[in-house]
Amino acid sequence: MDKYAEMIRIRFLMMLAYRTNYYTGILIYAINIAAYYFLWSAIYGDKPSMQGMSLGQMTTYVAISWLSRAFYFNNIDREIAMEIRNGKVATELIRPYSYLGMKAVQGLGEGLFRLFFLSLPGLLVVSLFLPLQFPENAHTWLSFSLSLLLSFIIYSELNLLAGVVTFFTFRNEGVLRAKRFIIDLFSGLILPISFYPDWAQRLMHYFPFQAISYIPSMIITESFQGVAVRDGLLMQAAWCALLLLPIGLLWRMAKKRLVVQGG
Repeated sequence: MDKYAEMIRIRFLMMLAYRTNYYTGILIYAINIAAYYFLWSAIYGDKPSMQGMSLGQMTTYVAISWLSRAFYFNNIDREIAMEIRNGKVATELIRPYSYLGMKAVQGLGEGLFRLFFLSLPGLLVVSLFLPLQFPENAHTWLSFSLSLLLSFIIYSELNLLAGVVTFFTFRNEGVLRAKRFIIDLFSGLILPISFYPDWAQRLMHYFPFQAISYIPSMIITESFQGVAVRDGLLMQAAWCALLLLPIGLLWRMAKKRLVVQGG
């Protein structure tokens, strides 16, 4: 366990060396969120609410969705793909730790850095000029924090799954681009799931994407309350467990047919 904690620390310090880049990131996120705010303001017009959400809730939803993405987002799928192509994975596999576990905790270190140097400062900046509505209930914040952690786990598991596919394809840039687009579209980041047609909402229940962005954002805006919060957290926990199955299966298959290119 100590070696994984050390990996988190090392990745955090590596990101700290490039912290200046994230000052620009705060500005970019703020502009992006402001653009969404003006778009939704025009869509709402004089309507007090749409799909059970007021404009204030929608503004908060957008801000939290994008700033939460800075925490759960990582590139461990691309790192795995690169290490397979250049042969570094052969060295990593003989080291005394789980290769996939090491990648996951590195992603956590990266996420923690973004949380403190991008998400929280970005939220402060955005709240200065946009009418965000934050809950006063401590239980809501606790539920949101747990939900956000589960979001990170699910996103990382999907990245691990996409990365392991490289063992079979050697090059999967197209798969990685498609995966990122699908997650952004169907996770509720761009548009809340409740705004999709009923048939699309039912279909999305069979996929883990809404457990990444939609559920935590609905919790923090208090659009989910009581039983809905509990069900959302249970759904996220279930996907965390279910995604371990294909990862484990593909990983066992991948190690049996490992072919290293380069070296």
